[in-house]
Amino acid sequence: MTELGREESTKKDDRPASGLVAEIVRILRKKQGYTQDQLGDLIGWTGSAISAVETRAQPVSDEMLVALEPAIGEGLGVFTVARPYILRERFPKRFRDFSILEAEALSISTYEDFVVGGLFQTEEYARALIGGGHPTPSEEKREELVEARRSRRALLDRTPPPLLELIMDESVLHRPFGSREILRDQLLSLAEDAKRPNVSIQVIPLDRGLRGSHAGDRGPMHLVETKDHEHVVYMDIEDQGILVSRLSEVSQLTHRYAKIRAQALSPDDSVELIKRLAGELA
Repeated sequence: MTELGREESTKKDDRPASGLVAEIVRILRKKQGYTQDQLGDLIGWTGSAISAVETRAQPVSDEMLVALEPAIGEGLGVFTVARPYILRERFPKRFRDFSILEAEALSISTYEDFVVGGLFQTEEYARALIGGGHPTPSEEKREELVEARRSRRALLDRTPPPLLELIMDESVLHRPFGSREILRDQLLSLAEDAKRPNVSIQVIPLDRGLRGSHAGDRGPMHLVETKDHEHVVYMDIEDQGILVSRLSEVSQLTHRYAKIRAQALSPDDSVELIKRLAGELA
C-alpha cells in the first residue's frame, strides 16, 4: 500500500512543468523581439497576463498554451506537448500520480457512496462541489480544479476506449450541490454517458441495508487495470491518496467490489431510476 501526496504544497517547485513553460515563453518571446504587451496583443491576452506566466505568479492556462503555439512556437510543438503536463499539475498533488494511471488505464471500475464520480461530473456540479468544500478554495483555485477535473473526461473518448464502470449508492442521486437544477442536469448527464458502449452505470438501492448486508459500507474505491495489465486500487480519503498494489489487498478489495456490483440494480434499471429522479426534479 502506498500513500500518494499526503501533504499539499503550494510552492512553485511543486509545478516543474509550469516552470519550464514559463522559461520557454520568456526565451521565445525575446528571441522573436516581442515585449510582454506585444505578445499579449498578438494572442488576445494582456501584457500583465504574460508577465504573470513568466514570473510564475500564475500558471499558464490551457487556452493560452493553444494560442502560444502558432504565435511563437516556431513549429516545434512545444506548447502542444506541454498541455497534458500542465493540466496534470492542476490536480491536487495526491491525485497526480493516479491521474497518469487513469489516463492510460484499460479499465476503471469505481464505487462512490457520497458524490458522483469525478470522471462523470458536469462542470456546474464539479464547481459547486469543489467550491463548497473545506477549506474553501479561492475562486481562481476553484476554477483551476474544475478545469482539471473536466479535462479527465477526455478519457471517455480515447482510442481505444477504456471500459468504465460506475456504481453509486442511491443517496448520491438525491444529494444536491449548489442547487436542485445542478443535480438534475447531473443526473441527465449520467443517463447520456450510460449510452456510451464502453460505460456501465449501476445504482445500489437505498434500502439495500434492509436485506441484511451492504458491501459498500466502507467507502469509495477505484479498481484499475493498467496499460501493462496490472491491477491496482486507488482510494481518495480525507485528502490522502492511497494506491494499493499488494496482490492480497487488491484481491480482497476486488472481491468486495464484486459483491457491491452484485447488490446493485442492473444497468438498465439503474438508468431508468436516474431518469425518473431527474424528472422529479424538473
